[in-house]
Amino acid sequence: MGPHYLNRFFTPKSVAIVGASERPESVGYRLLLNMQEAEFKGGLYPVNNKREQILGLKAYPDLNSVPEDLDLVVISTPAPTVPAVMRQCGEKGVNSVIIITAGFGELGEEGHRLQQEVLDIAHHYSIRIIGPNCLGVARPSGFLNATFCDGVIQDGNLALLSQSGAVCTAILDWAKSQDIGFSTVVSMGGAADIDFGEVLDYLATDTKTTGILMYVEGIRDARRFLSGLKAAARLKPVVLIKSGRHEAGIKAAMSHTGAMVGGDNVFNAAIARAGVVRVYSISELFSAARVLANNYEVTQDRLAIITNAGGPGVMSTDRAEDVGIRMAELSEESLHALNDVLPVHWSHANPVDILGDATSERYKQSLDICLKDDNIDGVLAILTPQAMTNPTEVAEFIIEGAKHSKKPVLAAWTGGAKVEEGRKLFANSNVAHFNTPEVAVDAFGFLANYAQNQILLKQIPSPSDERPVPDVTGARLIIERVLAEGRDVLTAQEAKAILAAFHIPVNQTVKVTSAKDAMIAAETLRFPVVLKINMPEFSHKSDIGGVRLNISSVEEVSRHFSEMEHAIKSKYPEIKEVGMTVEGMFKSDSGRELMIGVVRDPVFGPAISFGLGGTMVEILKDNAVALPPLNAYMVEQMISKTKAAKYLQKFRNLPEANKQALVDVLLNISEMVSELPEILELDINPLIVDANGAIAVDARIKAQSSHQLSRYAHMAIHPYPHELTQRYLTASGANVTIRPIRPEDAKMEKDFVSRLSEKTKYFRYHQALQELTPEMLVRFTQIDYDKEMAFVAVSDEPTMPDELGVGRYSVNPDGTSVEFAIVVADDCQRLGIGSKLMRTLMQTAKDKGMLFFEAEVLKDNEPTLEMLKKLGFSIEPIASKEDVVRAIKDLRQ
Repeated sequence: MGPHYLNRFFTPKSVAIVGASERPESVGYRLLLNMQEAEFKGGLYPVNNKREQILGLKAYPDLNSVPEDLDLVVISTPAPTVPAVMRQCGEKGVNSVIIITAGFGELGEEGHRLQQEVLDIAHHYSIRIIGPNCLGVARPSGFLNATFCDGVIQDGNLALLSQSGAVCTAILDWAKSQDIGFSTVVSMGGAADIDFGEVLDYLATDTKTTGILMYVEGIRDARRFLSGLKAAARLKPVVLIKSGRHEAGIKAAMSHTGAMVGGDNVFNAAIARAGVVRVYSISELFSAARVLANNYEVTQDRLAIITNAGGPGVMSTDRAEDVGIRMAELSEESLHALNDVLPVHWSHANPVDILGDATSERYKQSLDICLKDDNIDGVLAILTPQAMTNPTEVAEFIIEGAKHSKKPVLAAWTGGAKVEEGRKLFANSNVAHFNTPEVAVDAFGFLANYAQNQILLKQIPSPSDERPVPDVTGARLIIERVLAEGRDVLTAQEAKAILAAFHIPVNQTVKVTSAKDAMIAAETLRFPVVLKINMPEFSHKSDIGGVRLNISSVEEVSRHFSEMEHAIKSKYPEIKEVGMTVEGMFKSDSGRELMIGVVRDPVFGPAISFGLGGTMVEILKDNAVALPPLNAYMVEQMISKTKAAKYLQKFRNLPEANKQALVDVLLNISEMVSELPEILELDINPLIVDANGAIAVDARIKAQSSHQLSRYAHMAIHPYPHELTQRYLTASGANVTIRPIRPEDAKMEKDFVSRLSEKTKYFRYHQALQELTPEMLVRFTQIDYDKEMAFVAVSDEPTMPDELGVGRYSVNPDGTSVEFAIVVADDCQRLGIGSKLMRTLMQTAKDKGMLFFEAEVLKDNEPTLEMLKKLGFSIEPIASKEDVVRAIKDLRQ
């Protein structure tokens, strides 16, 4: 594969500044000055039709007058002039443009019109745009500073992406004071064309970037955003701040960027699935980046604290409690070992207070013991300046001790001049250091959060894998009938029918419109029963006294029906007929009332919530939110985050609830919202779970018509495409399965490549390759099924290897063509596996609307070229590459 299509934004050989100026207060002046002060090595061309020279450089009246081909154009002229400049870019053959200028989509109807005109011109000439209304782009290692920020940006290994130019400058200024540098700085601005997802995709494989910092205000394309986040977070830490957490902030975000902001709890659920850490301040942003960049291994969140002063230890413990970090319980072995090396008055617990006269040796011994304790996931060493303690020597001991463990060791050297030397030592070590212990505890929290989210990142659930098949068609027909009647809210009976279609247990419900019908239904269902109002006007029945429980006779049924009917008609005289339902009274001495909900977030699509239920649900506010599709691991994690988790356990006379039944219900809900884009909202309240199982006692569904073209277009996260799995027999009678690749295939994929002959490896990778690197394994097995696909051919035949071959494609930036690659094990060639993989790939790409299927193939790779010709590919030479040809197939033919 060639260089990334965004490469010209970050490593241009020639740059033009349109709107360059000699007025020091102007943006055009600062842009040109920054490029000069960055010592840009390529051609630099100011464009201004009123000046012949600017800052010592020859100025040009327009782009067509510039003598050199241009890789990048930066525009800072007023908004109304930008369309004309874009046309000049197109005529000049420029395909990368940064628009600094404001006055587009963020300014209402006229701004939107102007922005659309610019985008139409860009599309016509195949120009990509960063901006408008942005600060610009910087790449310090490439001597590029195409921003109008004040001063030089220091080179480093962190990338910064910011939607706000002002926040970007604030972060850059803060970083300068902390001596922190950047590999790349991108101010996204209005993101009318290139958005976060594409820049993240570039940074994911950028060797100069080891961590990514982001400031986000709003998201337009949720799937592309999450796709880019996942691609980056699989390979390097991504830390994110998002504004608009509260209603006032959301309104400000919308007016500032013109972007829609999703609900904050849904946003948290989304980025957790992407393996990203969220923070809430600029200082936290860098604290998290500092600790994550050290590649620590954390499995849980149990922290041990070693301190030479009680106060900071207590303050750190309080902070751990605040942010949900568990204080580790020291093992008996650790307690005995610490007793042997510490004075008798040490704390005998965590925090490990080694007293004010602590020596360097005491710190070292305590650290070694804690790092060996299996109950401890990380250690924070706190030092306050004391007469008996040498801060610099202790720092040396801590650094040395940390080298012998993969567990994170953090340091908080509190104070001023006396601890300065120790801090400098930490700065050049693998021990992340902080000025205060509370910030260090927060940083460990980011580590634990990151580790948990990285597990979530690798979860790729199938909506229907190995579960009872639901009646999707029947459920959809019910919804379509309801919508055809002009309703969008289903009755309780209809809602429960939808749940039953997805194997969610429900109590039987009978719809009635008269006291007589209610009495007959009650006798049929057997007493006791429940009588409920069943009308779309009243979604919360208990609020209007519309629920009567534990009715035990026909006479009571008649009386309650008449009372509720009279109350409704008296309050709402326009209502002529009162609908109700009769349900069997679900009785359980150990039942827990829970609630499951579904909302349609305007940005991220369907989101599932779970927590305590019943009539007090608004007061309790106990819920955890997750984006579908879910698997059992993710459901367990979701439950564990709620107060309901403890409620399910054995308590006094209550037996433990059937948690597996609850897990099954949540998995079925996940499948329901994945397969039925018509569902806008869903409430199951209560869902009663006891020792025997779970049952949905009441349900409400709101629906809408759906005309989406692809099956999962309504979801931000594409499920594992289980439906693309196929099985066939080879000519020799061997059973072969072709299925999409999964993250857990990493070991199989590594073994497969290691078994390939040197010749086959060279044909596939166009280079000498012994084995796949960890980074390559991640990229190859953790894929975004929406914009790429990989199929593996596998077999459980004893005479065949586990993996027989693999084929993959990725969608090109044009959105209409894909680049493919394929390789078959040496001992499985000539069995038709390659052709089968190719046909599967081509059909999948065609189904996704792709038009062209192409690849570069070595001329010497005769078996592959022969196969491609048989499949109808045309083979074309490549002028710049003598030993490679391009294979192309039009999928419309």
